[in-house]
Amino acid sequence: MKLQCHYLFREHFCRVRRANEKGVVEGVVKFARLNFFVPVPQVHDLDELNGKLAERCREDLKRRLRGKTGTKAEMLKEDQAAFLALPEVAFDACRKQPTRANSLSLVRFDDNDYSVPVHYAHHEILIKGYVERVVLCHKDKVVAKHHRSWGKEGVFFDYRHYLPLLERKPGALDYALPLADLNLPECFETLRRRLLAEEPKEGEGPREFIRVLRLLEDYPIGRVREAVEKALLIRAHSRDAVLQFLLPRFSWEHTTFLLDGREHLRLVKVAKPDLSLYSTLLSEGGAS
Repeated sequence: MKLQCHYLFREHFCRVRRANEKGVVEGVVKFARLNFFVPVPQVHDLDELNGKLAERCREDLKRRLRGKTGTKAEMLKEDQAAFLALPEVAFDACRKQPTRANSLSLVRFDDNDYSVPVHYAHHEILIKGYVERVVLCHKDKVVAKHHRSWGKEGVFFDYRHYLPLLERKPGALDYALPLADLNLPECFETLRRRLLAEEPKEGEGPREFIRVLRLLEDYPIGRVREAVEKALLIRAHSRDAVLQFLLPRFSWEHTTFLLDGREHLRLVKVAKPDLSLYSTLLSEGGAS
């Protein structure tokens, strides 16, 4: 019904055991099976299969049907002239389910649990279940995405969702279930050992390490790994030191602050300081 309302069409079902009433459909299915799936396409995933099928369909548009004067592509243009215009927004082909995140920042969908950021615990969440992914929304904002599991009773964490909580409770770093299968590059473990050695106060070393991990909320792990390695070379182990290798570098010829919406400031010229003026302070008149 939602699909019909979106695209404004009316269904027409054939009668039971009257497959001949949809003979055109059956014929197209047979043609596609024999021409597109024989031999069986060898692909790695569904996206690759869909890409190959789309390519074959475009090639088939060049074919001329028996008894017709033009190609399928030319006939398609005639049909499109009589079609209704498509809606501006495509149909959101998913199963939607409202729920509430529990105290563990998990929501349950199709007998599997998926995580959301900890500050959305006990908040209303809209689950959008697609074929290959699960999208979790709060109001009009997407707060989490997961690959959809078609198994049962699974629990799927995104470790980044729990880092803000671990920053407040660094003692749980080694026991946090969301981080149990986290395989970080060796440089992260080196950084952690150095932080533990440098921070004698209990909890400060793990807390600073978690702050470094929180950079993964905003940057891909490859870039953070490179930044950590550079910081280790100069024995700078804080989160701020690692961040310096992630921020964009500006040359002296470029501005070092954003001028979005304030382009007129580029026209402002600031005179260089005249250091000779300080000499007047040493003169007799300046001293008086």
